[in-house]
Amino acid sequence: MKILRTPDTCFENLENYPFAPHYTSIRTQDGAELRIHHIDEGPKDGPAVLCLHGEPAWSYVYRKMIPVLTAAGIRVIAPDLPGFGKSDKPASLEDYTYQSQVDWMNDWLAANDFTELTFFGQDWGGMIGLRVVADQPDRFDRVVISNTGLAYPRDVSEKELRAVEALKADPRTPTLQQMGRSLQGMAGESKVLKFATWQKFSWETENLPIGLIMYAGTSHDSRRSMAINVVLSKLGLGKIARSPVVKAYEAPYPDKSYKMGARAMPTHVPLLPGDPSTEAQLKAWAFFDAFEKPFLCAFSDDDPITGGQEAEFRKRVPGAQGQPHKTISGGGHFVQENAPEEISQTIINFIRATPAPNQ
Repeated sequence: MKILRTPDTCFENLENYPFAPHYTSIRTQDGAELRIHHIDEGPKDGPAVLCLHGEPAWSYVYRKMIPVLTAAGIRVIAPDLPGFGKSDKPASLEDYTYQSQVDWMNDWLAANDFTELTFFGQDWGGMIGLRVVADQPDRFDRVVISNTGLAYPRDVSEKELRAVEALKADPRTPTLQQMGRSLQGMAGESKVLKFATWQKFSWETENLPIGLIMYAGTSHDSRRSMAINVVLSKLGLGKIARSPVVKAYEAPYPDKSYKMGARAMPTHVPLLPGDPSTEAQLKAWAFFDAFEKPFLCAFSDDDPITGGQEAEFRKRVPGAQGQPHKTISGGGHFVQENAPEEISQTIINFIRATPAPNQ
């Protein structure tokens, strides 16, 4: 396996990211060394929360939450998934699967021997982290999730399947604007087709505009203002080009060859019949159908991608029954960026209200 490592110089002078790096080396299935980075902030004897980021973010997304959590006496552990942030980046599409990310994070967690954890995950961080919780439940005391899911293929109509097949066969790559419109309209019918537009865009765009995607997902610009600034940014002008957020989210990727993880992972969301992750997903759901430890949902009221998925967790997970589930107002998809104080306080309150068995 060919593995790329982002030079440390790429991360110099990032705004509001003063955290010391910690590294753990694991072995991939073919024996290659894979170095995984994590943040470890706050009191070492305090209750610990393991925060996993989603696509296409990295641990930088937790920079606003960390001071709030540590001020409350909570230890924050936030790794970068392989392919993202300061972690090593396997260079080929074939290196990335849903299962490989779960395996890598299981090995990272076991190598660090973290225990008595609260898990917090958003987007892919939730999808991967919930599988890790199911694999190593004794390491976790409670779970908080936001804007995520534990996806598996549902009833997909023949019409939707044909539409997805036609989209995949189309030689044209969706534009940034077409992809954005699809994600903004994820609610309602043709959800699978709309998400497939994001999958096709992310995979076929070799130099995926990660900084721009994160800027769009965390700004309050109008569509007209965003469109104008996108054009200006391509010329190196406008506030997007100058944004420290864009700089930070592009920092892990010196060139397009480093972006394989961010391009590949959307294609592995298991939405269509026959997906190889289906069996593992259903096994994880069977685990959570009997999970009695405290389980909290804190979803945004305006997330266009995962809105409504909290209902299944609240209904099926025994540990979710009777909990003070939280709706985050205006949190968008990246709640860590858009409502950091509110989501942090939700985690703090939940930890204090649900003491671990040994406390």
